[in-house]
Amino acid sequence: MILFPAIDIRDGKCVRLIQGDYDQEIIYNDSPTAMAKEWEQQGAAYIHVVDLDGAKTGNSSNKEAIRAIAASVSVPVQVGGGIRNMEIVDAHIASGVSRVIIGTAAIQNQQFLKEAVDKYGDKIAVSIDARGGFVATDGWTELSDVKAVDLLQQLVEIGVKTVVYTDILKDGMLQGPNLVELDMMNNASSIDIIASGGVSTEQDIAKLRELNMYGAIIGKALYEGKLSLVKLLEDDNDGK
Repeated sequence: MILFPAIDIRDGKCVRLIQGDYDQEIIYNDSPTAMAKEWEQQGAAYIHVVDLDGAKTGNSSNKEAIRAIAASVSVPVQVGGGIRNMEIVDAHIASGVSRVIIGTAAIQNQQFLKEAVDKYGDKIAVSIDARGGFVATDGWTELSDVKAVDLLQQLVEIGVKTVVYTDILKDGMLQGPNLVELDMMNNASSIDIIASGGVSTEQDIAKLRELNMYGAIIGKALYEGKLSLVKLLEDDNDGK
């Protein structure tokens, strides 16, 4: 299982939001690039970046910060947040990003998603952000009437290979992931599922490994020292 340390960018800084609330922000580092280098040094095999400004507005205002991250590390970088047209997808791929994660547009503009998958294949992933099993959009500010599991089936037909699944009510709360929903999503299709939201203990990681998840994104727990990426990777190598 791949462990993805998360770098959430807002106004060019590395931050974390609580349950996606833009009024509840903690700044962890003024330099997302320095943070990316730190995670790489600690052994990260892949880095997860979110453009929070882009997620909310659709304007990728942090693209230079993202370009700098991709240029500064040798490990692959995946990016989500505000990916709503091919111009943004093309720009991220051209700047060295390994995988682009489409969120809101996966519901609102599936023709765009199909175009992106046709052009870039498995370099395109989809973020399913859910509250109570229903998909949220626009930086988690709007709740749709689409069930997450139904969207997953549509993505299979389009050819999507990877999904980042976030339970919004768990995100930033350090209360553990929603294992029931994650297990359901993981068994609903052949798509690789990356768990996001609430991962905060070594036990959480162990349970996700037992569920045979493709990956897990870790954010707040790393920044607040509740989890050590180095130790988690050591445990993984030891077969724990």
